[in-house]
Amino acid sequence: MKVLILGGYGVFGGRLAKLLRDVDGLELMIAGRDLARAQAFCATCHGRAQVRPLRLDRLDIADGLRAESPDLVVDASGPFQDYGVDRYGVIESCIAAGIDYLDFADAADFVFGVTQFDARAKAAGVAVLSGVSSFPVLTAAVLREMAATLDIVAVEGGIAPSPYAGIGLNVMRAVLSYAGSPIKLLRDRRPARAMGLTESRRFTVAVPGHLPLRNIRFSLVDVPDLQVIPPEHPAMTDIWMGAGAGPELLHRVLNCLASARARFGLPALIPFAGLFHAVLNRLCFGEHRGGMFVRVRGRSERGEVVRTWHLLAEGEDGPLIPAMAIEALIRKRLRGQLPAAGARTAIRALDLSDYDALFRDRAIVTGFRNEERDGSLYRQVLGSAFDGLPPRVRELHDGSQTRRWTGSAQVRRGTGLLARMIGGVLGFPETSADVPVTVTFVPERDGERWIRDFGGTVFTSVQSVGAGRDQYLLVERFGIARVALALVRDRERLVFVPRRWSLLGIPMPGWLLPSGRSFETERDGRFCFDIAIHMPLVGLIVAYRGTLTP
Repeated sequence: MKVLILGGYGVFGGRLAKLLRDVDGLELMIAGRDLARAQAFCATCHGRAQVRPLRLDRLDIADGLRAESPDLVVDASGPFQDYGVDRYGVIESCIAAGIDYLDFADAADFVFGVTQFDARAKAAGVAVLSGVSSFPVLTAAVLREMAATLDIVAVEGGIAPSPYAGIGLNVMRAVLSYAGSPIKLLRDRRPARAMGLTESRRFTVAVPGHLPLRNIRFSLVDVPDLQVIPPEHPAMTDIWMGAGAGPELLHRVLNCLASARARFGLPALIPFAGLFHAVLNRLCFGEHRGGMFVRVRGRSERGEVVRTWHLLAEGEDGPLIPAMAIEALIRKRLRGQLPAAGARTAIRALDLSDYDALFRDRAIVTGFRNEERDGSLYRQVLGSAFDGLPPRVRELHDGSQTRRWTGSAQVRRGTGLLARMIGGVLGFPETSADVPVTVTFVPERDGERWIRDFGGTVFTSVQSVGAGRDQYLLVERFGIARVALALVRDRERLVFVPRRWSLLGIPMPGWLLPSGRSFETERDGRFCFDIAIHMPLVGLIVAYRGTLTP
């Protein structure tokens, strides 16, 4: 099978080639205007597939198709927002040559307009699928899964790439082309327009039981979902899609420029593409993780429902996700599963089960959440992961009434002057090899008070479900200190990971964030706790471990 990838040495085309390099019997033609770049890329793409460089301009695609006779053309070049008057030239040439076509198009108007070629493609026996990427293929698959149990009314979603993912110059040009320009979307049941990158919303991507991403600012982007998804769900009244690129300071600068362009009628920001591209690809810091979310408000037999889907990707696996849809379709072709002839958007090209198979061997996890404020604090934060905890851990955290657990513990206090002062102010117990412990849990209006009695030394904290920037976190307040904790299920352990903190309501810098190995588990039918609190520049404040029974 011969696949011609236009823009094959670019960001998306290159990732697709690397995903397919292990396939026997596959010939990948890495095509573009710069033969030297194509040759350099091919020199690094080793595997069982044959990889061959090819100089080919999209304007000369008809000649290239006659000369190479590929079985499939993949357009990964872009920017699709800037293809000009003859923007469907590659599609028309493929139909004329009887060659199937796929693309990574992220421009809503481009993808929506592909259906005009449906009759011609069917007559030629050619399959033309546009927008074969996370937006809208993965989004549409998630929504179909949700639509099985509810009528979808409103949708918002977003994608947040890792800061180390890298962004292509053409992608940057595409983003700046619609920054401050009208974008078509559905709002209050009616077709509407909003200015690109001028609207922002915050969200935390948090797969149940896994370490969530930090709360991220997403801004409205022009993606195919905004136009191609509403017709699939008749009850839909609103849709909004955003991107959460970092660093946030640069993101806000782009928001300001987009707003200025929209307000004062300034020219497109495309001349700044090179500058933004250079800065974004150099300002790489923070966690090497990315994610995606889809939030749905809908109606079910129980009434109004809010449900969310989350995706987390670690390290180098996240940047591959946009190319996985085309990878999956090519692997299906090799198994004899060919798409039907016709020209259409790719929203029905794959199901969520297809993506689950692609993610299985990678550091990519997904999960659904029902956004209900019912049940215990820990059940609300952990979602479906709560039911996978050891029985004693579930029992301790699942009560809704006042309850008391007793046992014993070992305590170790920090010995430094600052550690002693902090521990004393917060009422932590003194060092002891064996001390009786009683913990009383008292429900309060907005949370639960934990009263810990270590042999007569009593200290308390109040736990609650986080909101705003602490969304999907457990917030614990010790006097003037407030710490937001991620709850992570690690096999048979429930691990506590500090993510944010404040003093007297004032956010504190991350480099001063308290840390420590803290977890809960079950051993011999007993609830076991192992808590350690350290602070930068101070060291150990307190560590205590022990067992409890109801």
